[in-house]
Amino acid sequence: MDAMKDADIPMLRHTLAALAYRAAKVLRGVPPGFAHFRAAATTRTAGEILAHMGDLFDWAVGSADGRTEWRELPPGPWERDVARFFAALKDFDDRLDSAVPLAVPAKKLFQGPVADALTHVGQLATLRRLAGAGIRGENYFKAEIKVGRVGMDQAPAVFEFD
Repeated sequence: MDAMKDADIPMLRHTLAALAYRAAKVLRGVPPGFAHFRAAATTRTAGEILAHMGDLFDWAVGSADGRTEWRELPPGPWERDVARFFAALKDFDDRLDSAVPLAVPAKKLFQGPVADALTHVGQLATLRRLAGAGIRGENYFKAEIKVGRVGMDQAPAVFEFD
């Protein structure tokens, strides 16, 4: 499949930019010890979820190239894993933006790692609220989302609410 002919790639890249925007909001300014916070004894900690999100995008890049091996890294310090997540997200976005043909359909990349990461950002937002450090709600329809902007540095919120 030719990456340049896959009509789903522009939407997938926009989804990555929206994911980055939402993730940046949830991942910045967490309280001390948040990485170890969990909702219940049998759930992942916030740090384990974050590390998993980095694993997802390492896997996404490999999958785009035809490598389906899964590699799970243990959680590290919060800031390092935040940087790892955004670096892996950028690597994946760069891969999608390249002229190199995808080894799998873009739809599969969405339904696997990207959709999973969207779920995990929501989980982290819920954990923040449970930990007493919730983030403000936002009308994400009005957010300034730009394809290719997939790092922690995001536009300020346009319309937040409590």
